[in-house]
Amino acid sequence: MSGAGPSLRGGKKFLLAPSILSADPLAIGDSITRLKGEHDWIHVDVMDGRFVPNLSYGPQVVSRLRESLPDSFIDVHIMAEPAESFIDMFVQARPDLITLHAEAARHVHMALGRLRSLGVRPGIAINPGTPLCMIEPVLHLVDLVLVMSVNPGFGGQRFIPETLPKVRDLVRLRAVRELDYVIEMDGGIGADNAGMLVSSGCDVLVAGSAVFGCDDPAEAAARIRRAAEGGDAVRPCVK
Repeated sequence: MSGAGPSLRGGKKFLLAPSILSADPLAIGDSITRLKGEHDWIHVDVMDGRFVPNLSYGPQVVSRLRESLPDSFIDVHIMAEPAESFIDMFVQARPDLITLHAEAARHVHMALGRLRSLGVRPGIAINPGTPLCMIEPVLHLVDLVLVMSVNPGFGGQRFIPETLPKVRDLVRLRAVRELDYVIEMDGGIGADNAGMLVSSGCDVLVAGSAVFGCDDPAEAAARIRRAAEGGDAVRPCVK
């Protein structure tokens, strides 16, 4: 049995993890401050220009986030290959959780075990076109499963609805195998679909442009939360 579940959710119905990929790159700290606490995790997308066609943050950014926000939950999503080569450098930056892509790890079982042995919660991610069966053998090793609902690499993409059945299947597998990983979804998420995603079984919603692309990120985050909890907040944000 994995070691996540209720302890990660903290008793909440779901968690909101704004992605700093959509924050102002010259003022990431200010962008997070403007959330005014209307978030649960901070999501950091790491891209290498090879596994995905874009470049983003290195471990120094994660280190500075940890120094500036010692009590925040930092959720690092590594979109780079080979995934094993990035473990040590990011573990040293002291995130709470590191997610590796199944498609980018040559020895995914070993890589997840290494993360756990180094004191970081391990997660596994799959792209929209990757079948769930690819990660079924390692579900017992992870604290989080990330279902990509867009093709990774860029923010602001449209949600791919065909990815949603994976969430429902992960809920079923979790119950049948008595596991307690949390299910995270990333890509095209906002107030218009948050309620559907949470009701389908998502525990963690990653939102980038839907939060940081608005004039008031705190209100945008609160709007997504209200929508996910069944409220009436599906209004476009001011941009």
